Amino acid sequence: MKIAVVGTGYVGLVTGTCFSETGNTVTCIDIDAEKVKKLNSGKITIYEPGLELLFERNLKQGRLSFTTDLKQGIANAQIIFLALPTPPGEDGSADLKYILGVAKDLGPLLKDYTVIVDKSTVPVGTADRVKENIAAGTSVEFDVVSNPEFLREGVAVDDFMKPGACRNWYFIRSGKKIMETLYAPFVRQGNPLVFMDERSAELTKYAANSFLATKISFMNEIANLCELVGADVDSVRKGIGTDSRIGKRFLFPGIGYGGSCFPKDVQALAKSSSDAKYDFKILEAVMEVNADQKTKLIPRIKDFYKGNLKGKVFAVWGLSFKPHTDDIREAPALYNIEELLNAGAIVKAHDPESMENVKRLLGDKIEFTDTPYDAAKGADAIFIATEWPEFRTPDFEKLIAGLKHKVIF
Repeated sequence: MKIAVVGTGYVGLVTGTCFSETGNTVTCIDIDAEKVKKLNSGKITIYEPGLELLFERNLKQGRLSFTTDLKQGIANAQIIFLALPTPPGEDGSADLKYILGVAKDLGPLLKDYTVIVDKSTVPVGTADRVKENIAAGTSVEFDVVSNPEFLREGVAVDDFMKPGACRNWYFIRSGKKIMETLYAPFVRQGNPLVFMDERSAELTKYAANSFLATKISFMNEIANLCELVGADVDSVRKGIGTDSRIGKRFLFPGIGYGGSCFPKDVQALAKSSSDAKYDFKILEAVMEVNADQKTKLIPRIKDFYKGNLKGKVFAVWGLSFKPHTDDIREAPALYNIEELLNAGAIVKAHDPESMENVKRLLGDKIEFTDTPYDAAKGADAIFIATEWPEFRTPDFEKLIAGLKHKVIF
């Protein structure tokens, strides 16, 4: 098939590359000329395990290409995916200006029947608005499909290529036949391809992410309670994880959720509920718990140092919102770094993949090091903010030799 993907962020680049891997001819479109130039020259612009190999292979074999020209990019495409950002507005609602803007531009460019796919996570009713914007500029027949992505950063390629029953579902209705053909190589082992109306599909993605965010916030509340009553949260986690109705996933307590999906999707669902005059009390609590949890360690640190952090050096290990990605959107590490700096502390940081992204954000406000041991050298304490595997079993003798004090938060 000939496929166009509008947008080359995490979703768009993974989607385009993986579809080209199954023999489709894919053109990805982006307004960032410098980014497109890099991609066409073979330089991948995000870190995602396993993506670079597929990207290089399909670029070399001519199945994958990039352009800034929307008209050229969608020429002869049977399916056009919209993988565009939907950032949260000040009121928490999803900003649809990019999707609706492209939809308006697409109308006059359509020549033959085309399936337009909303791949971005969007509020209920977006497919209807996309249809209206396209229809205003064309008399050509087309269908709009809601097919929200279910890709976990860090394992997105594996999620896409080998969809499992609990992690990568597709929710579509109109344009059913062409979508079945497109996804056939990915569901040969009986993995689910679920068909429903567009509004249900749109709501399903928000419901899934909000439920997982709820599990995280609930477990963080349990962790806080455990400390007060003298219980071991790790034992509690293992215990409830054996219950098949609950499962073992998303039960590890920590410093809150971040990233591109959970924060904005929970906010967007809460806003949609408010617009529908429904008071979604659980979601409000989930957001409140998460906001508090992100800097839960800061009062502990201040207590440990008797309220004086001025001049104290902290080695922050991990900057991305989760391991195996360079994404720093809503990363808890950034909130903690801000609190430490405001208290007069000095921060040295290391992350395997996301340091360049943080440099663009913070500049020289903190020091970046080549290794976690370099960050710890001369530090008063280590602050572990992201659970990268290489932080799990460090060389403690080497660590102790560099640290001023043997303290880990």
